Amino acid sequence: MADVHLGRTAKYLRLLGFDTLYFKHIEDNDIIDIALRENRTVLTKDRELCKRLENRCFYVNSKFPEDQVKEIVKHFDLKSKAKPFTRCMEDNALLERVDKSDIEEQLPEKVRGFYEDFKICPVCKKIYWLGSHYERMKKFIDSLLGV
Repeated sequence: MADVHLGRTAKYLRLLGFDTLYFKHIEDNDIIDIALRENRTVLTKDRELCKRLENRCFYVNSKFPEDQVKEIVKHFDLKSKAKPFTRCMEDNALLERVDKSDIEEQLPEKVRGFYEDFKICPVCKKIYWLGSHYERMKKFIDSLLGV
């Protein structure tokens, strides 16, 4: 679970396939309650919150999101556990395969003509495909994982 200071970091962790809760607005007591109830580790830039959580907290030292992700992946030895492109970056849900025929009318015309494989978020209904952005994102993921 990432605290309010780590929004972009949470998105990057989701991009890597890690179950990462994040709320734009949440009180520390609520973070603590969720962490304890769901057996989660809290990622934070808040030393006081970390003190209150003791062993359920990881204080993130790095200043920039990309470096924060690298720090987290290294600390928790997550490199081999990454499953990129499996979670929605917006709401953390696992993506599901969807038939093109079920979503065709929602696709941009160029996408409709060039791509066949799609995933959809069951929560927000965002549609994902391995378009031109895929190679750029793959390089970014490799840099985060130190590949």
